[in-house]
Amino acid sequence: MTFSLHVDGDRWRQHLAKVRDEVRESLHNGRAGARFGDIVPVAKGNGYGFGIANLAVESTRLGLDRLAVGTPHEAAVAAAYFPGQILVMQPWDPRDVIAAEVWDFIETRDFASRVLRTVASVEALHGLATTGLSGASPERPVQIVIEGLTSMRRFGLAEPDLDALLADDAIREALRTRRIDLQGLALHLPLVQPLAPHVETLESEFHDTNVTPTLASDASGRVKEAWSWTLTWIRALGSLEDAGCMLTDDAAAVWASHLDDEELRQLRSAVPEIPLRVRIGTRLWLGDHEAMHARGTVLAVHQVAKGRAVGYRQRRAPKDGLLVVVGGGTSHGVALEAPSPASSLRQRAVAAGTGALEASGRARSPFTWDGKRRWFAEPPHMQVSMLWLSADDVRLAVGKGGRVPAVGDEIDCRVRHTTSAFDRIVGLD
Repeated sequence: MTFSLHVDGDRWRQHLAKVRDEVRESLHNGRAGARFGDIVPVAKGNGYGFGIANLAVESTRLGLDRLAVGTPHEAAVAAAYFPGQILVMQPWDPRDVIAAEVWDFIETRDFASRVLRTVASVEALHGLATTGLSGASPERPVQIVIEGLTSMRRFGLAEPDLDALLADDAIREALRTRRIDLQGLALHLPLVQPLAPHVETLESEFHDTNVTPTLASDASGRVKEAWSWTLTWIRALGSLEDAGCMLTDDAAAVWASHLDDEELRQLRSAVPEIPLRVRIGTRLWLGDHEAMHARGTVLAVHQVAKGRAVGYRQRRAPKDGLLVVVGGGTSHGVALEAPSPASSLRQRAVAAGTGALEASGRARSPFTWDGKRRWFAEPPHMQVSMLWLSADDVRLAVGKGGRVPAVGDEIDCRVRHTTSAFDRIVGLD
């Protein structure tokens, strides 16, 4: 019951290198050197259909020394395949006792010094400084990235909370003794431009910093947020240094998601000396759609007369034709979709039409044969799907030089890679 991902390895890797180089050009603004930042590939969840291990290996192949994962569970997997620094984007919080157990496991492993925690709440950072540093030392500090609250409003500290927190004596003492090692600021920006950019910082506050607070007049809402937060962060670091805290150059880094190349150029021009670490997932791994194809293996083909009942639900065949059983079901992610954003009239019309068809017992499958998506005979099973091919469609295809599907053939399938699980991946050797 095989469901496969076929990858044109050469083409896919050329795309990865192209994205890496485009981002680096925007980041460096004509200047060489990693000190100005770099691309940070994201390998989370199902690894965008490729698996976290494969993406970790490919990140090394790209010559990158930082990787971002979603959870500490994923960090434990990635560490076996990636030799560099690994950022866990899920905020660390001791109140999440299940994740805390995984962190305890990580702390016992040799790769612990390569794993960075994201801290996104007052309670978490205060708890880390007061009770969570039992095994920390200047030789092996707890490395953290602090997340700032953006208009995404999912995780993060607001500016006033950050100022108050970094003035806390316990936190400053942990930084002075280098039991906590600040590795920068994380910003998770929305996919679309924010309706009301979350910007509280005023330019007048930064005349005494070493950063010129200039921003292009046409800067996007995301750039304004990132710029404002970057200046806030610089001010916070200056306060910590004045208090005698031990900070490395990496403390000034800004880890940002969802900035396009032009936005990166604008932000780079506004804060020319700040290391920008750009987290990229979808654009990197899935940006060249033609480099990868999901396919299900044909497992059985049955001739079915009109009115014949088939499947678990005994639905009747609408016409004479073929019932094709193909590998690929719900366990593989076939026909599983996230709710539609339906933000335009067209999207709403498509969602309404799809819902009306499903209400009538008809659903078009993501499997394509002879250039057309085919109808499900019934909802997909756990590991297979059953498809209708009408006799008329078969005759038309054969008349054009095609042939009837046979056991062992593969049929293309359109899937959402972030929800897909493949039995095998072909082409990455």
